[in-house]
Amino acid sequence: MEFSIRFENAPGLPENKGPVTVGWFLNSQKGGVVYYPPERFRGAEKNREHAKSASRCPAVINMESRYFVFRAPFDLHIGFTRDKEGKPALRNLAGDMSGIRANKLGQVLHLVSEKEWRYPGVPTLQLSLPYVLIADEPVYVTQLAPFLDYQRDPWPGTIFGGRFPINTWPRPLMWAFEWHDTSKPLKINRGDPLFYVTFEAVSPDRSFTLVEAELTKELADYVDFVSGAVNFVNQTFSLFERAEEMRPETLLKPVKRKK
Repeated sequence: MEFSIRFENAPGLPENKGPVTVGWFLNSQKGGVVYYPPERFRGAEKNREHAKSASRCPAVINMESRYFVFRAPFDLHIGFTRDKEGKPALRNLAGDMSGIRANKLGQVLHLVSEKEWRYPGVPTLQLSLPYVLIADEPVYVTQLAPFLDYQRDPWPGTIFGGRFPINTWPRPLMWAFEWHDTSKPLKINRGDPLFYVTFEAVSPDRSFTLVEAELTKELADYVDFVSGAVNFVNQTFSLFERAEEMRPETLLKPVKRKK
């Protein structure tokens, strides 16, 4: 007995075939030159001399090709402490040798209020980033730790990402870190993998192409329309239907640059 499964798009949407195009852009150009373009995951040089090597396994190749890497834009060498009143605080352990000025670091890196930590005694650290993802067909993004890259000095905690539809809810990505061992510093070098993203479309067999998107007026207006909702209401997923009603049909326009 044999079964076959056919995946179809939602009613009313065009039938899409081939790779899914996903766009990325920076919602702020200030200092944008320090931010690496996201790139498809490529492991180190692998053994392909043996027919049974995992490097030749179609399942491994297919999985790894679906991850895209976002790299750290600057060095971080941070310690956790508490002041005399017991209030949590961060210390820039690099001191005068830090590549990023203290006032600028404070603008993008901060501790979440202790009341909002998911686990008692485990601080949550957030790094604000200007990356935004967009697609013109139903696509979900999942953000996760860079588990395919070996860390000689493992981070003293874990990151937690999220999963949401980028065609309906294009919002800036954020790197969130839960500091389980606060006796150890958090050290990340510029260019180190910071996190991965992977995408899901209606049809699971389709691959993805990531391109730089032009921040058109229509796209900027729509991002403004949905941004910051988390500051006003809980359970923002309930707003997806309203956002989709207001969404222009086309938002993704690839940037044309000179080579």
